[in-house]
Amino acid sequence: MRVNQQRSLPLADIDATFDEFLPEALRFCAPAPLVDIGANLTHDSFGRDLEAVLGRARAANVATLIVTGTDRAHAEQAVELAQRYPGLHATAGVHPHDASRWDASLAAAMRELHQRPEVVAVGECGLDFNRNFSTPAEQERAFEAQLGFAAESGKPLFLHERDAGPRMREMLRAWRDDIADAVVHCFTADRDTLYGYLDLDLHIGLTGWICDERRGHHLRELVGAIPLERLMVETDCPYLLPRDLPARIKGRRNEPALLPWIVREIAHWRDTDEAELARATSDTARRFFRLPQAGEDQDNGRPQQEP
Repeated sequence: MRVNQQRSLPLADIDATFDEFLPEALRFCAPAPLVDIGANLTHDSFGRDLEAVLGRARAANVATLIVTGTDRAHAEQAVELAQRYPGLHATAGVHPHDASRWDASLAAAMRELHQRPEVVAVGECGLDFNRNFSTPAEQERAFEAQLGFAAESGKPLFLHERDAGPRMREMLRAWRDDIADAVVHCFTADRDTLYGYLDLDLHIGLTGWICDERRGHHLRELVGAIPLERLMVETDCPYLLPRDLPARIKGRRNEPALLPWIVREIAHWRDTDEAELARATSDTARRFFRLPQAGEDQDNGRPQQEP
């Protein structure tokens, strides 16, 4: 999920000021190390206290973060963060909101970024027929090109879709034999759309949307239909702060340290053990993004050396 800042669409519920530390009631700790597959850490709201945010994530046992790159500038920033901080990795893509900017120069920059070891997925890319900041034709053109980049690089796809399920599935079906894996991140759609993605052997990313009784209640009935080996978890921070947290946050900015709460909610609605869900989603994410396994250096995937 992304708000296009160039079109003056500020995130209304993120304030410029916020408490330096989370309230005690929100200092969760996951029962197993978690992978947050969608963290928009290049968002301006993290500019002042990113290291504190990462420290709180570690304290919450959120061990690995995939930093989302939604355009060239943010993808390059995501790579820089992955170079600087252990446990961070990047994606690189052009969000459908910005598809109108797709040209040969941008395509070349994306292809180059996909060769970087820090980049573990192509995207965020896909289709968004809800807002249509770029026309459907422009979106399809940019998405088609990025499907080709995923096939070329062998890296998985990090997908965005809103109100475009039938066309998204149609385009993915044409490429399915050529691309490796794909995850529909921040899934919020209905049962038919979910089953359509599962039929294509796609992965599903769930966020704090499931914690929203106004908009996300339907997901509570669907989570049990997602095979555990296809399920991953994410905050999509700073967006989608869970509505049912046991304490309020000044500024209402979401952050990776709150991922354990989302895992707890998903486990509840799946009637699954929380620790089992934490381990399974992290194992799935490590396989999907080809991340270092336990005991390997998080910077480069090589086994840690003895001192």
